[in-house]
Amino acid sequence: MAPDTTGRSDTFDIGGELTVNRLGFGAMRITGEDIIGRPADEDEAKRVLRRAVELGVDFVDTADSYGPGVSERLIGDALGDPDDTVVASKAGLLRNREGDWLPHGDPDFLKNQVLCSLDRLGTDTIDLYQYHRPDPDTDFEESVHAFAEMKDAGQVAHVGLSNVSVEQLETAMEIVDVATVQNRYNVGHRDDEDVLRACERHGVGFIPWGPMYAVDDDETPDALHDVADRRGVTARQVALAWLLDHSDVTLPIPGTSSVDHLESNLAAADLSLSDEDMAALNGIDSQA
Repeated sequence: MAPDTTGRSDTFDIGGELTVNRLGFGAMRITGEDIIGRPADEDEAKRVLRRAVELGVDFVDTADSYGPGVSERLIGDALGDPDDTVVASKAGLLRNREGDWLPHGDPDFLKNQVLCSLDRLGTDTIDLYQYHRPDPDTDFEESVHAFAEMKDAGQVAHVGLSNVSVEQLETAMEIVDVATVQNRYNVGHRDDEDVLRACERHGVGFIPWGPMYAVDDDETPDALHDVADRRGVTARQVALAWLLDHSDVTLPIPGTSSVDHLESNLAAADLSLSDEDMAALNGIDSQA
């Protein structure tokens, strides 16, 4: 990715020390259909991962539940344990035979899962390990303490949270240094704007999952297409550029199983949105 010239920050320091380009790669889609099992073409999945790194991506996000285990294993096989790429994973969700995502925050389970993640990724320390979703049947603080213990043991370098409220973020911060929060957020879905602003106040990275959902929905906001047509780019690129411009702590991680889509997504890092563009896109949320 070429250096940004729009005035936006093109990098972010995760945990104050892991400097990454702000447009990363989400490795959920390199698994099989419905995020279950192996992909039809594992060599192609590995080629996508390697091409992402070739293009300047140095932040790759995955989870033990993607596959389950498949995405982590592919990353370990394709990238090894790279010194110049931050690999983040998550624990705290189970998959049943129907493919449902089931929160499971039992501390003993989480401590077992980090061992599995370490093995699949082929590393001694995971750069960023995130609590995937609070479990209503497990005390939140007990789950967070498990991640703090992983950090103390050197199994993870930094701890992150996912799908949390401002209150949960600030509760967790009393237990362990929180490097990132990963919540659903995009140009057409901003219910967690308060969480993003809390991350800004605390210097915490904000990883918006589902950054393309506003584009992939059946009713894509007209403003996205209007801006894309005016600029001669895709609506996906506009949605990603908006996230980068909206806040300097956002770390979008668009995912794909296609090299062509990957290259198109990463071009958003070089897209400069005008004040007119941003005003049109900012109005989408108020119209939802």
